[in-house]
Amino acid sequence: MSTSAPLRLVLASQSPARRKLLQAAGIEPDVLVSGVDESQVVSDRAEELCLELARLKAQAVLGRLRSVPDERTLVLGCDSVLAFDGEILGKPADAADATRRWRRMRGRSGVLHTGHCLIDVVPGARAEEVASTTVHFADISDEEIVAYVATGEPLAVAGAFTIDGLGGAFLTGIEGDPGTVVGLSLPLLRRLLGELGLSVVDLWTKVAPGGQEIEHLG
Repeated sequence: MSTSAPLRLVLASQSPARRKLLQAAGIEPDVLVSGVDESQVVSDRAEELCLELARLKAQAVLGRLRSVPDERTLVLGCDSVLAFDGEILGKPADAADATRRWRRMRGRSGVLHTGHCLIDVVPGARAEEVASTTVHFADISDEEIVAYVATGEPLAVAGAFTIDGLGGAFLTGIEGDPGTVVGLSLPLLRRLLGELGLSVVDLWTKVAPGGQEIEHLG
């Protein structure tokens, strides 16, 4: 079910990877960093932890927004954690921590969980869910670990790896949606929009990736 009012999506995340993923899918979000202190949430269940953090991020940004006449605004909060060997791993504390993690993870598998919380600003309606994808790590060498950690990339991401950057070379495969590993599942976003009576096509911009004109279907 489409909406007649223009839709605005506010991404409550500073992650350039999440924004790039949306842009590649024809969605141009506004970005407003939540500023949530992630250490305030403690849980021994990865799914609960990432969903609660996603919810807090969305709610923090929601409280800073003002409604715009004749415009429908949505806020999307996301958070990712890696469940590995009985532990919940967010961003590594430092290079030494990232190195230790990779020495444990290589040749093994973990599950990347990404919580999504989508809030429709004016009515306050909310749809939320966790997407989970199994990640298989390559049995990389000590030298490759040192080189990868030295780039700084693993220090900025949950689980100390990426699928869409340098770390993609160190994965042997995944089971599930690759977007979940990037930090935002597009199929899940589509389902959450549906729960709010909206369609993903309502968020498509006039120009698709590559610059070609597309017909706005919303």
